[in-house]
Amino acid sequence: EENVQESRREWMLLMMERAGKKNSNVKHRQFWQQDNHPIEIWSLKVFEQKLNYIHQNPVESGFVTDTIGWKYSSARNYGNNDQTLLEIDVN
Repeated sequence: EENVQESRREWMLLMMERAGKKNSNVKHRQFWQQDNHPIEIWSLKVFEQKLNYIHQNPVESGFVTDTIGWKYSSARNYGNNDQTLLEIDVN
């Protein structure tokens, strides 16, 4: 489903194309960062910290005002027990 009101579409595609040109492994566009830095989740506290960080990203970027407002976020599962889009065992 395409959102005709999305004003950043062309800009986002351009940015992904530029990122893809810098990497010989990418044919068209690159969405994810190339490097990753794995962090060991060694306690519940660290898990909750990382999960909260991920859930806050759309809020910090200004896309939504609340973590459960982002359609593809697992925050909906944790906050509302909403399993309609993504099924997650939150126990």
